[in-house]
Amino acid sequence: MTMIRLLAATAATVFAFAAGSARAEMKNEWVEYSHGNTKLKAYMAYDDKITGRRPAVFVVHAREGMTPKTQQLTELWAKLGYVSFATDIFGYGQGVLPKDVPEMTAQTTIYSNDRPLMRARAQAGFDTLLKNPMVDAAKIALVGYCFGGAVGVEFGSTGAPLVANVSIHGSFRDHAPGWAANTKGMFLILHGAEDVGYPLTTVDKVIQELRGAKVPFQLEVYSGTGHGFSTPKNKAEERANAQSIDSTARTLKELFGI
Repeated sequence: MTMIRLLAATAATVFAFAAGSARAEMKNEWVEYSHGNTKLKAYMAYDDKITGRRPAVFVVHAREGMTPKTQQLTELWAKLGYVSFATDIFGYGQGVLPKDVPEMTAQTTIYSNDRPLMRARAQAGFDTLLKNPMVDAAKIALVGYCFGGAVGVEFGSTGAPLVANVSIHGSFRDHAPGWAANTKGMFLILHGAEDVGYPLTTVDKVIQELRGAKVPFQLEVYSGTGHGFSTPKNKAEERANAQSIDSTARTLKELFGI
């Protein structure tokens, strides 16, 4: 029932932004690449009717990895006219797909304990995206969900040429002081007010780093909403999910013009 509600909210939002446009010819494909000896496989979606280079959304998956939900979220941004590319952090290309919470925790712990590896794994996917002839390399936004929000902070700290860095219920944790000094573009942080695991006091540490480095940012906090609201568990989270999609789509349109 939750997934049905999610699909309904997503469909309504996409329809609102796509109204009046030509019918999209959506394509999706798997993109194989590697990082060292690790085989990786990204999921890419795009509108085949659009010609020439266009902006891209660099999606970073949640702790679940490259699930059907991740693929659906990737397609959401493609329906708005972007090349949407879900990067593979865990190693889906060689069969790594957590089947339960303990396995998810084991995977996220690997990268939380090795931030250089986290950043390098994201870089491998980003470099692969840049090689795509459909992509305008000067117009790329990162959208990270849950664990992907933490990856967004770490990857942003490398000075990656991102126009926007969007965190949707980000799992922020123990980022090194001064990480925002080299960050490019603006941050959009969309967070649940009742997120127990990653409370607003934790989010504030990210905000203070952005303020100190004078990085542009926007913060939206959703009442009655916990972690993981892109899979809503109640009415408040259904609203938060829809609003987070609206805010992200609006911000991307302001930045990229589509």
